[in-house]
Amino acid sequence: MADSWHIGVIGGSGLSSGLELEHAQMIEVASPFGLPSGAVTAGTLEGVRFTFLPRHGQGHAIPPAMVNYRANIDVLKRCGVTDVIALSAIGSLNSAMAPGHFVAVDQFIDRTTSRENSFFGPGLVAHVSLADPVCPRLAAGLTEAARQEDAKVHPTGCYVAIEGPQFSTRAESRLYQGWGADVIGMTAMPEARLAREAELPYALLGMVTDYDSWREAEEGVDAADVIRVMHRNIVLARKVIARFARLLPARRGASPIDHALDHAIMTAREARDPALVARLHAVAGRVLG
Repeated sequence: MADSWHIGVIGGSGLSSGLELEHAQMIEVASPFGLPSGAVTAGTLEGVRFTFLPRHGQGHAIPPAMVNYRANIDVLKRCGVTDVIALSAIGSLNSAMAPGHFVAVDQFIDRTTSRENSFFGPGLVAHVSLADPVCPRLAAGLTEAARQEDAKVHPTGCYVAIEGPQFSTRAESRLYQGWGADVIGMTAMPEARLAREAELPYALLGMVTDYDSWREAEEGVDAADVIRVMHRNIVLARKVIARFARLLPARRGASPIDHALDHAIMTAREARDPALVARLHAVAGRVLG
């Protein structure tokens, strides 16, 4: 594994216009898993290589359940990124996490139902560990960067991923609180799962835009709330990512996630589907040989 950083950034609601990268080049990258959300933009930020991909496409044209998460992660892997940061708008289920705050998510509850959630399948079975789905050093770096930019940031938080595109009912919102979820969104799963299968350390910095629907005395969340708060936070979010780049050590030390597939492949070599093996060249070529 190379000892230089190459950070992939997946930008969510409000950040489809990307980061302010130097020497930026927009590149179309093909994937055997179909079309990604759009072209990537490659460049540098504070001397660090970055590759940006808009999760919902230019102009926010792709709804959460229709994002091709597999193609997006595969494309970032093909671009040579070493680590992935996701930026997302989130609702709050925790009164301490107010609109305008940032949350470095560390756990997930997956309530999505219709999405391709693995690169593997019949003919090539694999099981990766997902007990700790977020890279702790990326999350710590994002937390510190947010603090240094005077943002209110929470260093942990449990994210429940719902299918959408509708926001939650009040009953659902209270149910998720009872499960221990702190924040809610529609895009972190299967994104985090796929990043682990691709051996890419992943962290999610969520930007709280609303209180979902659990506060009985208030109207439930609507899209206008999300857009209004996101627009206020876009400049700050970009400053946090630039600060994060400045805080990175000069050399990238190895991460255990770099070898997440070492003991994950279950299918005997002679029983593997050659077509699936070929599709997984970028994601799992290191262990498939």
